[in-house]
Amino acid sequence: MASPRFRLDAEKRRRRLLICWESAHISTSTKPATPLHDAHHGGLLCFWAKLAHKRPMRPFIKPSKSVPDQTSLLQERGMIIGDLDRAKHALSHISYFRLRAYWLYFEADPDSGNHTFKPDTTLDAVLALYEFDRHLRLMLMDALERIEVAARGSWAHQMAMVYGPHGYLNAALYRHTDRFQKNLDQLQSEYDRSHDVFVEHYKRTYNNPPLPPVWMAAEFMSFGLLSKFFSALGGRADRKSIARNIGFDDRVFQGWMHHLATVRNICAHHSRLWNRRFTVTFPMAQNPSVLAATVDALADRKLYNTLSMLLHSMAIVAPESDWPKRLAALIVQNPMGDFAAMGFPDDWRERPLWAPLFTS
Repeated sequence: MASPRFRLDAEKRRRRLLICWESAHISTSTKPATPLHDAHHGGLLCFWAKLAHKRPMRPFIKPSKSVPDQTSLLQERGMIIGDLDRAKHALSHISYFRLRAYWLYFEADPDSGNHTFKPDTTLDAVLALYEFDRHLRLMLMDALERIEVAARGSWAHQMAMVYGPHGYLNAALYRHTDRFQKNLDQLQSEYDRSHDVFVEHYKRTYNNPPLPPVWMAAEFMSFGLLSKFFSALGGRADRKSIARNIGFDDRVFQGWMHHLATVRNICAHHSRLWNRRFTVTFPMAQNPSVLAATVDALADRKLYNTLSMLLHSMAIVAPESDWPKRLAALIVQNPMGDFAAMGFPDDWRERPLWAPLFTS
């Protein structure tokens, strides 16, 4: 029989799933509409769906509501709407369903099902939180692009220099033949679908090997597939060399790549980010010491650790960028002032990677 604590944790996970379904806007397909086909949000949601499925089922009977009806419903639940025209514009151009992910934070008891708001909750506050999250996603996309490009280049260079242009296709380099074959099949599929100019040129010009050299493959393959090729490498020296260029040891980098694919997918789908609880995590970095002293074990599924790792990565791949300063400036603008919801510890401004960003 399950312990009371396990049953409580299961109930909490079920509630999180129900909230996620109303706010995430991530397709249950395992191939989302981004280059990162392997973040596996679909599989994760299906896993939590099985857990939630244990609750009694009932027919869906909620009616469709017009924008005026939506506005009235929000007011009935206690939201203060000072500008009806602004409310109409927000509900028409952002949507009630998407904004619900943000006003959920303002509900008095989200688990009760009555959806009443805390006293003095305003639509302006909800929209301010929405805009903060939107800017946060755009900020992360800037860093993710740089790190993803660096990871592709590091992998391609290592494989090309050590094993030659097509050495990456040698099954002997990988730990599991069956997994390598699956990765190779996926690579072939992505190659066949690609219409990049350099891919079309290779298809027209060369008949052997059937797949292009590694520096081309690194450009058209999904980041999720790149992560699989990296993880499957049998030689740790190769993994360490690739990871070192991004500022991590190979163990941390392997999990970091999987996590970045998930974060990239969340941002690409314009989903709520600021207080999200991640399902795909990464090992806590022990080196370098400044990074180890910055991340927080209590925030292993929250945004704080992700942002701290990005600060470290950006210092390696884009040392002249002002991204860290811009990130810090954005974080302190959190309209709720609730840094704990993002996983930030009380002393985050004094931690090694953040402290220099607040000095003149």
